[in-house]
Amino acid sequence: MRRRVMSMLVGVSLAVSTLLGAGPATAKATRAADTPSAAETPSAADKPPAEFGTDWHDPITAGPPVPKPHTTSCEVTVAEAQFKDFTPYKGEYSPPARCGKGRWAKVVLRLDGKVKGRQYDRLGYLRIGGVEILRTSTPEPSADGITWSVEKDVTRYSDTLGRDQQVEMLIGNVVNETYTGIIDVKATLTFYAPEKRAPAAKERAPASKATPDRVLPLGDGATGTTLTTPRNSERVVAEVYATGSGGGCEEYWYLTVPDAAPYSCKADGGPYREVQVKVDGRLAGIAAPFPTVWTGGWSNPFLWYVIPGPRAFDIKPLEYDLTPFAGILNDGRPHDVEVSVVGVPKGQTGWSTPTNVLVWQDEKSDRVTGEVTRHQEGELANEATYTPGSPTREHRLDTEGGHRLSVSGYLNTSHGRVSTTVTRTLANTSVHRWTEGESMDALKATWTDDETVTTGGRAEHTDRTYTMDGTTTLGAGDRLRTEISLGDRAESVTHQGGRRGNWSVMEDRYDGDATYTANVPREERHAVGTSRERYRLIGDGGCHDRTLATVQGTLTQDKRRC
Repeated sequence: MRRRVMSMLVGVSLAVSTLLGAGPATAKATRAADTPSAAETPSAADKPPAEFGTDWHDPITAGPPVPKPHTTSCEVTVAEAQFKDFTPYKGEYSPPARCGKGRWAKVVLRLDGKVKGRQYDRLGYLRIGGVEILRTSTPEPSADGITWSVEKDVTRYSDTLGRDQQVEMLIGNVVNETYTGIIDVKATLTFYAPEKRAPAAKERAPASKATPDRVLPLGDGATGTTLTTPRNSERVVAEVYATGSGGGCEEYWYLTVPDAAPYSCKADGGPYREVQVKVDGRLAGIAAPFPTVWTGGWSNPFLWYVIPGPRAFDIKPLEYDLTPFAGILNDGRPHDVEVSVVGVPKGQTGWSTPTNVLVWQDEKSDRVTGEVTRHQEGELANEATYTPGSPTREHRLDTEGGHRLSVSGYLNTSHGRVSTTVTRTLANTSVHRWTEGESMDALKATWTDDETVTTGGRAEHTDRTYTMDGTTTLGAGDRLRTEISLGDRAESVTHQGGRRGNWSVMEDRYDGDATYTANVPREERHAVGTSRERYRLIGDGGCHDRTLATVQGTLTQDKRRC
């Protein structure tokens, strides 16, 4: 299948892209209420057609809205632009004069977009003061046009947003006689003033959840990037917006195979990937990348027209607690920080790793000293076993990979010596099957990323699990069918002095099944398809449980259980 539909895969590949022509930033103050939009209830008029037409429901996700305090708010327009080519937009940003003057209860980013005609999915980002605050991808449009929006809590970037900054926005696009979709985008920030019932984010407890004092951008995290932290840093966290994309095989890295196997996408060690952070050449953090499926993914855009895969519109950064290294980083000298992706063939591009470093400072100390006391790295396991196929038997690749890292260190702070231990364990198993000519291509894979951060008597434990189970077949009459399930799950719990504290469970599951005629004009594809997403979040913060379902691009279910 992969060889026959490779042109389609390349066609739906993401291009790093750029916003153009934004007007001047504007601001307005309003009195805001935390009132999420009402559930969209399908009506009798929304009966699904026999097949996809020239229009379908606007893109929608089942995730919860960002909670907002009932306080005065000020809105600033960061950019208002049209995407037509790859010229970067560059503008200026100024924080609002009202609503807290840097001491905000919350800051919410909203991106609104619209596009019509024919266009591929595009990858984009928004940076303010060099700090990446959003990485996103776009939906593919209908002929009649679609609108969509993305909302994100960006309160953690208050340090950056508290002063005048340069803005850079990139969402590249190609517009010509074939690809006619011009993407209109507006990005705004809404700042919520602090009040007694909604204090400034910095003043909330516990300290580990408060906003950082400094946000330091490191660009793409490549070799040669240096970091100098304030000398009184007492907590250091790196966040990496890692994405495999750009049109090559790393866009679907989870399907790559070793050179010995006859398949379209090759990687020496197979599909195992791991995003590493090193400090002065020493391994400081590991993480499993999320297997994002973009809105043209798996050779079948009809799966994603209405409901995108998990995280496709709001790409979460990977987080690394580097606090055990804070005593080294606090010496006032620049330190080398390198971000790399294990498993990428030498010399091959396809990954972006823009990195921010978040720093919490000890306000009662001019200098915080310390050192790394223990560094235990397990052997990186990566075994890809290929079983040859034949014209009558499937080819098969079984992969098992994993890694473990545990680092401890202490800091001499104004409130005593504080020790921190960060332990992280990664694992990946997958079974990839395909037939001669790749007319059938299937993957079943699981990734786990378990992390425990212990600071003093407080321990925070997070278990992350990502799953993918998909099959694409190209059958008689060039009818291409994709059946796929995607899962994103995280369980978090905090223990303090041996007692359980805050906890949460998040689970986002997508299921889709779509079929169309390949290698013909859009109007001759006779596409049919269903999709479903259920997003559940429970814990101390309350409950959110929403299910969406579609048939032939029509929303047929929008159910909330909490």
